Amino acid sequence: MEAVCPLDYRYGRKEMKEIMSHSARINRCLEVEAALARAHASVGNIPEEAAEEITRKATLEHVSMERIEEIESDIKHDIMAIVHAFSEACTGEAGRYIHLGATSYDIVDTALALQMRDALDLLDGGIASLMDALSEKASLHRDLVMVGRTHGQYAIPITLGFKLAVWLLEVHRHRQRLKELRPRLLVGKMSGAVGTSAALGDRAFEIEEYVMRELGLGVEEAATQIVQRDRMIEMLSALANLSVTIEKMATEVRTLQRPEIGELAEPFDALKQVGSSTMSHKRNPIMCENITGLSRTLRGFLIPEFENGVQWNERDLSNSSSERFVLPHALILADEIVYKMTAVMSGLVVDRNRIRKNLDNAGPVIMAEAVIMALCRKGMGRQKAHELTRKAAMEHYDGKDYVQALIDRDGVAELLSREELASLLDPSTYTGKAAERVDRVLEIVRSP
Repeated sequence: MEAVCPLDYRYGRKEMKEIMSHSARINRCLEVEAALARAHASVGNIPEEAAEEITRKATLEHVSMERIEEIESDIKHDIMAIVHAFSEACTGEAGRYIHLGATSYDIVDTALALQMRDALDLLDGGIASLMDALSEKASLHRDLVMVGRTHGQYAIPITLGFKLAVWLLEVHRHRQRLKELRPRLLVGKMSGAVGTSAALGDRAFEIEEYVMRELGLGVEEAATQIVQRDRMIEMLSALANLSVTIEKMATEVRTLQRPEIGELAEPFDALKQVGSSTMSHKRNPIMCENITGLSRTLRGFLIPEFENGVQWNERDLSNSSSERFVLPHALILADEIVYKMTAVMSGLVVDRNRIRKNLDNAGPVIMAEAVIMALCRKGMGRQKAHELTRKAAMEHYDGKDYVQALIDRDGVAELLSREELASLLDPSTYTGKAAERVDRVLEIVRSP
């Protein structure tokens, strides 16, 4: 069958797609079934040799995907198809003990937790690489003065290093959130059809704890037929939040890559890369645009997972089909946008000449706040200082020299000389604690 989903042929890293693949899901289900058999053997419910045989055969080397699909096409139940194919692969009577006392979602949700653990491990490595790239660039451009912008208009000076440090600390918080939610997310269940463990008997708690200890997972202490979906909702929310930051970074880079600004640009291979099929001069910010589209797609999966938290009684099947899309796609896309943003930040093109030119083009009026504060230090009231600098700026926009416009305002010449005013209009003197804030952010993200 020809591929339909772009994740099959265009987006997503191989490593993440392997973790969230169908075959990986089946492998994890087999692993959980084997852990359950060992748990039963540990309390004397089944023979030790049966548990050993089940464990030996708990891989796709022994349990054929083709056989699972063949059985499922007949019986119309995916987990029971795995159980039957697994039982057939075991010698002797070991197969009769597979899935003993369990319900399907004991296996499915516990296997899913193992996949999500691996996925979050890989994603964490990607976030760490992005933070390394941001840290390097923030340190490199710590003191590079550029014009800040608010409402799309010139504001006051900042440094490029500070802009990058804002992003860096935000990504750091996302990394912390994803680490903090792991104990709540990475749990499994082995408590049966409605969560009461009735089929597992008096040793039910021991069996469940054994399975989760073997697999390195926490225990869902109060489940229905499924692990409660607030856990997955929290992860999806964190991934959606992460995507907002990544898209914000992409949007800023491609905004500042506009030819009329030209301060930053994503990397572009001038020797081979094509920008347009007809406009051969183009150097389009396609990586940042790609990140933007994928980020929006990722956030689109958030609502379905919220809906999956609503189940009839002790559960229905409405989450199953949805989550086969939502969870793998969200994790693959999150990893993809982090990976691509790392490439953007690692190869970020910084045009210092354009940054300086734009700072000059912004003109002396962007230093109005510095003049206000100087007048206040000399004794003028803040409101008066604000109004007279505002009026001077309006006159400057009409063509008048800004220093002269200031001097002509009532009370300014008595407090500040022309030379003092000129020195106040130097953008490099008015970046506040931007450089020191970069240092503080770098210290925060580098601390254990």
